[in-house]
Amino acid sequence: MAQRGSQIDLATLSPTQLNQVKKQLDDELEHLTSSHAQLRAAQAKFRECLRSITGGVSSKVEGKPILVPLTTSLYVPGMLADSEKVIVDVGTGFYVEKSTKDATKFYEAKVEELGVNLKDLESIVQGKSNNLRVVEEVLRQKVLSSSAAPSASAS
Repeated sequence: MAQRGSQIDLATLSPTQLNQVKKQLDDELEHLTSSHAQLRAAQAKFRECLRSITGGVSSKVEGKPILVPLTTSLYVPGMLADSEKVIVDVGTGFYVEKSTKDATKFYEAKVEELGVNLKDLESIVQGKSNNLRVVEEVLRQKVLSSSAAPSASAS
């Protein structure tokens, strides 16, 4: 196929080649849409962490029994030992102790970073969707013209 960034005159491609381009664009869109959903889920997770820090970590809760989330659906009983420090999941299984202020900054930065990545990804998805529509339209025109050609010659 062509290198990235190069342009192809779709009118010069055969219907078979257009179908291949359409399939490739469909696959790319499916992958990008899946990535978008995963980024949204990660952003929601970081927002939930922010909410937990701002709403659940305070001196009022210190020393009282609480439920600690291990996963989104598994909680274990625990006790908040220090309302000024929390354990933060920084990714790939690594945890770091941070002050609540630093943890809040960390999660806010993550939410912001993912927001920027989501916007970039949305523009890429939009471009791919437009490309797919153009390919589908050219393919439809080729199929219609090829089916009209034999019937015109038969008359």
